[in-house]
Amino acid sequence: MSLLHIRGGHVVDPANGVDTIRDLFVRDGRIVDAPRDEPADTTLDAGGCVVMAGGIDLHSHIGGGKVNLARLLMNEDHRRGLDPLPPPANPLERDSGGLVTPGTLATGYRYAEMGYTAAFEPAMVASNARHAHLEMGDVPILDHGAYVMQGNDELFLELLARGEDFERLRDLVGWHVHAAKAMGVKVVNPGGISAFKFNQRALNVDDEHAHWRVTPRQIIGTLSRAVDELGLAHPLHIHCSNLGVAGNIDSTLATIDALEGRRAHLTHVQFHAYGTEGPKKFSSAAVQLAEAVNANPNVSIDVGQIIFGQTVTASGDTMRQHANSGLASPRKWIGADIECDAGCGVVPFRYRESSYVNALQWAIGLELFLLVKDPWRIVLTTDHPNGGPFTSYPHLIRLLMDRSFRNEQIAKLHPEVAQNCALAQLDRELTLSEIAILTRAAPAKLLGLKDRGQLGAGAAADIAVYRVNADREAMFTTPMAVFKDGVKVAADGRILAVPTGGVHYAEPAFDRGIERTLADYAQRRGTLDPARMAIDRDELCLCANHGGLLPQACLNS
Repeated sequence: MSLLHIRGGHVVDPANGVDTIRDLFVRDGRIVDAPRDEPADTTLDAGGCVVMAGGIDLHSHIGGGKVNLARLLMNEDHRRGLDPLPPPANPLERDSGGLVTPGTLATGYRYAEMGYTAAFEPAMVASNARHAHLEMGDVPILDHGAYVMQGNDELFLELLARGEDFERLRDLVGWHVHAAKAMGVKVVNPGGISAFKFNQRALNVDDEHAHWRVTPRQIIGTLSRAVDELGLAHPLHIHCSNLGVAGNIDSTLATIDALEGRRAHLTHVQFHAYGTEGPKKFSSAAVQLAEAVNANPNVSIDVGQIIFGQTVTASGDTMRQHANSGLASPRKWIGADIECDAGCGVVPFRYRESSYVNALQWAIGLELFLLVKDPWRIVLTTDHPNGGPFTSYPHLIRLLMDRSFRNEQIAKLHPEVAQNCALAQLDRELTLSEIAILTRAAPAKLLGLKDRGQLGAGAAADIAVYRVNADREAMFTTPMAVFKDGVKVAADGRILAVPTGGVHYAEPAFDRGIERTLADYAQRRGTLDPARMAIDRDELCLCANHGGLLPQACLNS
């Protein structure tokens, strides 16, 4: 029952319309109204500081099969020369390394040191869900959850191709969310992962799958309707067709059209906003995409900003990763498939300022941040680790808030980039309130986390306190204090406590009769018994390292 008083900070809490100097009070892990005539047990002087809710990363690859493959492939990322990275000096931190592919423990430490208190894995495969939950449960401090992949699993495509009633497809999606203990549904290159297995190398939104004779448009329409009818708080999470391909803006706009007004979240859209203008036939289509997002209130996005330097791309999109494997740096890659559920490709990559394509990709991401009008429908991400490591977020925030710094970086780029994008002409600088929306309030709203991403009475006491600094990168790199559920977990870049975070998941209603269809399919083509794939609450608690179970009410319940 101890009372914490955070005194005199500049509280930036867009979810509650607060942007002023005020005090915060915390009791039993929750923010409370100011008590009358009760002295605080602990007081933190936040004068000269900005106080925000803990950061929420809506799309970060932190657990599951392909993440572990990326760590395995990038063994040099966990070494210094020929020697392993030295163990941490802080006795509270257990040995865990990696920069672009940090281990589970380092992931939690590095996020918390920046003021983040939650991160969500966007590509969990149902047949490998236990692995994903075990890895996420091993990440200290952070709340977490995952979106289950659909739209490329053979049973779904078979039922869609047969013309089965929509209700059966909806129930199949509901079962996968239930079995995997997911909080949302993700579709990667709709139909394209499966089509790749039948030797297709591209699949546009209205092209037919070579075997199943269904189109991505049908898949998107079916899944978006299913997500809405199941009442999932998070819209269908879409990795569009033709990732990284010049001219793919047409596929992205066609995907928005295929929704027919239903909700969807388009992810890492920087990789899907390319035109074919200019001498190199590769140009920015950020203006077109931003106009489409601005005109369609049913659509939200995250950017997937690239950051110059070494990283590794880890994606379920086997079709595109196979195509990109020749660009690997260093020269190695992994491709895999699992249980006809989905696939994955892991390709190391180094983004270079001197590269026209890479420099233009960098500019396109920033253009999208600055051109989308509604900050509640755009989220700050790098698609960690695909565009760059999540530890680069403070640098990205400075680029968005400081035009002079941004222009200094533009001057370092390939000289032809400015001719094929609009970035140099954009004067906008994001405010602290807008940054709080992009990194806290908007992801919480899009995920249905009503007591996260905000600092109102009753909210979870996930709080970051930043010293005001004109250098926004320095400011957001090292908060003065970070609290998770009221526990001070980090201060001035040092981990102080390592509590276990909770796991968010949805519990949609669906007709359990679909289990007979799943069992029949498993007998014909599978190797896993669907009854054993399903994770119950007790097992989820074990996977989550005995962290809190945070079931999410569905919108139709």
